[in-house]
Amino acid sequence: MNQQGYVATPPYSQAQPGLGGFSPGFGQPAAPPMYGHYGDVRQSSSASHSAMFKTNVPFGPAAPMGSPPPVIHQFNQASLQNGPSSTAQQSNRYPAPLPSYSSYSHPSQPSYPNRSPPSSTAQLANQLGNMQINSYGPSNAPTLPPPPSSGIQSSLQSPPPLTQQMSLSSGPPVSPSLANNLNSHCPPGARQEGPPGSGPLNANLQQQLSNQPSGPGFPPQYGNFAPPMAGAQLSYPGGLPSGPAQLAGPQQKKLDPDSIPSPIQVIENDKVSRGGQIYATNTRGQVPPLVTTDCVVQDQGHASPRYFRCTAYCFPSSAEMAKQAQIPLAAIIKPFASVLPNETPLYLVNHGETGPIRCNRCKAYMCPFMQFIEGGRKYQCGFCNCVNDVPPFYFQHLDHIGRRIDHYERPELSLGSYEYVATLDYCKNNKPPQPPAYIFMIDVSYSNIKNGLVKLICEELKTVLDRLPREEQEEASTIRVGFVTYNKVLHFFNVKSNLAQPQMMVVTDVSEVFVPLLDGFLVNFQESRSVINNLLDQIPEMFADTNESETVFAPIIQAGMEALKAAECPGKLFIFHSSLPTAEAPGKLKSRDDRKLVNTDKEKTLFQPQTNIYETLAKDCVANGCCVDLFLFPSQYVDVASIGLVTMHTGGTLFKYNNFQVHSDSHQFLNDLRKDIEKRLGFDAIMRVRTSTGFRATDFLGAIYMNNTTDVEMAAVDCDKAVTVEFKHDDKLNEDSGALIQCAVLYTSMSGQRQLRIHNLGLNCSSQLVDVYKSCETDALINFFVKSAYKAILSQPLKTVREILVNQTARMLACYRKNCASPSAVSQLILPDSMKVLPVYMNSLLKSCVLAGKPEISTDERAFHRQLVMAMDVAGTQLLFYPQLLPIHSMDIKADVFPTAVRCSEDRLSEGGLFLLANGIHMFLWLGVSAPPELIQGIFNVPSFAHVSTEATILPEVDNPCSSKLRSMIDLLQSKSPYSMKILIVKQREQPEMVFKQFLVEDKSVYGGPSYVDFLCCVHKEICQLLN
Repeated sequence: MNQQGYVATPPYSQAQPGLGGFSPGFGQPAAPPMYGHYGDVRQSSSASHSAMFKTNVPFGPAAPMGSPPPVIHQFNQASLQNGPSSTAQQSNRYPAPLPSYSSYSHPSQPSYPNRSPPSSTAQLANQLGNMQINSYGPSNAPTLPPPPSSGIQSSLQSPPPLTQQMSLSSGPPVSPSLANNLNSHCPPGARQEGPPGSGPLNANLQQQLSNQPSGPGFPPQYGNFAPPMAGAQLSYPGGLPSGPAQLAGPQQKKLDPDSIPSPIQVIENDKVSRGGQIYATNTRGQVPPLVTTDCVVQDQGHASPRYFRCTAYCFPSSAEMAKQAQIPLAAIIKPFASVLPNETPLYLVNHGETGPIRCNRCKAYMCPFMQFIEGGRKYQCGFCNCVNDVPPFYFQHLDHIGRRIDHYERPELSLGSYEYVATLDYCKNNKPPQPPAYIFMIDVSYSNIKNGLVKLICEELKTVLDRLPREEQEEASTIRVGFVTYNKVLHFFNVKSNLAQPQMMVVTDVSEVFVPLLDGFLVNFQESRSVINNLLDQIPEMFADTNESETVFAPIIQAGMEALKAAECPGKLFIFHSSLPTAEAPGKLKSRDDRKLVNTDKEKTLFQPQTNIYETLAKDCVANGCCVDLFLFPSQYVDVASIGLVTMHTGGTLFKYNNFQVHSDSHQFLNDLRKDIEKRLGFDAIMRVRTSTGFRATDFLGAIYMNNTTDVEMAAVDCDKAVTVEFKHDDKLNEDSGALIQCAVLYTSMSGQRQLRIHNLGLNCSSQLVDVYKSCETDALINFFVKSAYKAILSQPLKTVREILVNQTARMLACYRKNCASPSAVSQLILPDSMKVLPVYMNSLLKSCVLAGKPEISTDERAFHRQLVMAMDVAGTQLLFYPQLLPIHSMDIKADVFPTAVRCSEDRLSEGGLFLLANGIHMFLWLGVSAPPELIQGIFNVPSFAHVSTEATILPEVDNPCSSKLRSMIDLLQSKSPYSMKILIVKQREQPEMVFKQFLVEDKSVYGGPSYVDFLCCVHKEICQLLN
């Protein structure tokens, strides 16, 4: 991979006292370290449970450096030299000031008083002109040359290259001269209210800068497509006194925009080197291909990356090293991930009444990490080292290398992932479970009847129920179905197969809900097809004249759960709901969409449920194996934070269609409904993660419920849900035995069989910083950071959360720079190869509608976005925070491949082009004003750009290769996302283009967020402060 670098140095201000272990400022000692994350500041550093981001620790000596690989990436304006794909090492954690990733206040009211006068635009232009890009070769250090990293050097008056590792302390304040030197690199916007200034992007940048004011602060990506409004600016108060610029050196050419690391380049390089190949999981600690690279996974002893991805595949061997490195140690586990048709499905192991073989001490399941000894009569557990007897029925002799001779015949000894048939000991009340049931609950209030939604749902259910999921060996699905409608009261339907007509029973007492019938409520669809179809025809007519606009919500979930409980089976509720539940009943809600709370300490309450009844309901649902999928059709505020809570904690899925119109939105909704009903899943699931000695799982993030500190409970788990698990050291790790992880999920299958799904993964351990950085995966890191941040906003001010994100980014990179890069000027920004695109994703996360803190974004939209992301896997967060932008005008209609994506920036758009943007939730087709008429004609079947209607949400089926190719590309993108993406057609220079531009994440946002380059400058400034 090309490793590139750049110089950029805008400032960040001093810290907020009292957060974790960050020092409140340069002049004060650090608070006691909290090796955790966003946590209650009252927690001690030895707290056993985990918190979120690792904060700083007092400085000791740097961890020992390994022998870095013998290649370094060199970069200058004229050339890029490719080295092997690279490494990185770790470094100390620095007690430095927390960045003030401050609140979004009006430009005239910065969050803090500004102590540093802005430098002039002309001064900025000179500074940018003086940035020079130097390559540097191997250092004279006694070790081998350092690992590849990226660096662009600025010709600044900076200290001489560092020739030894620094031992930083949180001692006296920075000297004025150093402060001047640092501040002199800062664009004006960085030290005043606006975002940090950028490094030069192109030859015209000086001209642009002299004509334009610095842009406003951090914006959202509008999920809700709120109308564009002027955004308030982000304050970056000056943390250091400013002084005259101290720049030297001849004028240099401007930085090429392509000189900063490109996610597209990283993705394409990985596709070239690893795409289309077989990835065998036979090596502990190997880094898998990126999630964006297609390959065939062959299980040879470790779980496939489809099930298991890690932030680092080599863990630091000690807690001290982990604190120093600041890299979160986490795994993103997707236990029910789909595998490709040409990959082997999981084997099912059945040991009969004996059940799975487990370690007597730690209860880990038999797996490839167990070592057989004493001629095969005993085995030593790979997790806790306990020696166990081998049961007589399981005995087998060992070969000449100490391996059982049936090693390759037993999936549990030779594969990373497999399943066990569970015995009655693993069942509730020691009774075998019943097959699950699906209950469809339809809101028949006035608005849903009038807009045709109820009729649409009923028509679709008649056909989609033929596609209920089933086990592969079954001819028909064993899932039973039931139907309820509701407004202020509940209507249950008896659809027993021997009835001529369905029967309705009304429950008016919504305060104490009960199920009025058992026999005939949950039925086999095939047997009761005619009665069910009859009912689905009658429901829209039955309520056609309703004037009832008030609805209940909590009683509906209660009723569905009680029905499943009475039938003694797990199941799923499909609830179709459209309004705030204002009827007198448990769970009644009031409108509280108070945008005045944005950017205040009370903003976190907007993400919390307004009543605890939904929390209690979620707990009861999980205990009874009742999963809730919620389809929302709001035309105004519905309090997603409250009514979506049960869905989130039960492992369900939330779908939301704002201002639903049958003619324009039914395609998206019906695709979602079909996909959701047909999905294969496990019910009544409990997941436990076991680890080898020396570290343990401390925190779990996802659409889950936790009754204790170890068991992750999910009423259901499907192929799209992922749980992010964080690990923490409790002792030293052994480099020889590595770090072993076993994830076991106990669940009920769709046929009603209790099964165990086991995934095993072995990671390496090292006392060398270089090895840890080299093994990092940026996409997994972002998944961890976003979930940690989205969890933290429930209890902490958003400003604090944003500060921690920026600070942690800078600390990880400064740590690498201090201990791993060859000595060079502090003004040079050097990034580890494995994290070189981390800043672009982090900036995108900070601009997301959840963290942006903009009053223009609806509270519901932010809560919805937060809930979606909490359940996402690595591929989902990767695409969401760096959307795919495809140039349609350059696609080869004869080739099977997509056109190569371009970077998410307006600079990459062209007036003569068509671009398709997809982020997994939204999809846009952008049309340039000079797009070729023949292309427009071929895709839209209209003569020119002016004739294209932007109202359409699906493309017409035109009989030509161009149209077919584009539609097949869209279908493929849709198939990879758990959600159906509604296509919005956007014309260049028309008003809706503002919405589209929110997704061009490398640019400054029209709502005020900094560009990728600006953010790099901020991070670099933070790193410089840490290093100095």
